[in-house]
Amino acid sequence: MSTEPLERLRAALDELDVDYEVGAREGELVVTLPGERKLRTVCSLVVAGDAVSVQAFVIRNPDENHAEFYRFLLRRNLRMPGTAYAIDASGDVYLTGRLPVAAIDLPAVDRLLGTVLTACDEPFNELLVIGFLTSMKAEWRWRISRGESTANLEAFRHLLEGTEDGPGAKESEDDPGAKGTEDRPGAS
Repeated sequence: MSTEPLERLRAALDELDVDYEVGAREGELVVTLPGERKLRTVCSLVVAGDAVSVQAFVIRNPDENHAEFYRFLLRRNLRMPGTAYAIDASGDVYLTGRLPVAAIDLPAVDRLLGTVLTACDEPFNELLVIGFLTSMKAEWRWRISRGESTANLEAFRHLLEGTEDGPGAKESEDDPGAKGTEDRPGAS
């Protein structure tokens, strides 16, 4: 495989001042994009053959409202150039796409990364509400009852405030909100 397309991709990423590292697969660069709603989006760019494939994790399989959750994503697919949402066997959501290697230049890579960031970051809070609201309410109650920080749930305060006083406010130690932070809805 010619290394020229990979070098053009590296040059574009360097010019854009984007953090990246060499991935585990041949021809892979792993880019980390900072977000506003989702803390960061990790994106794999793999140069292979005549295309650059892009894949980024968006959000895990929702706990509830699957039909509404996936309908929301499918509707967004209609307006995303060169990329689309997809799910894996576990139901986790990824963004995937392809760019011809002939199109690797600074403007194309900038557009691609902008599309990835918009598709992963922009709908993140809405996806959390659709697919994880019950878990978020349990998390809120758990944090309030223990005096823990609610900082990562502040964007949802209007939906969660007052849930600590409702039925089930005193959760058991088996409370789903008591899981490690990597399993919590706001973790990314």
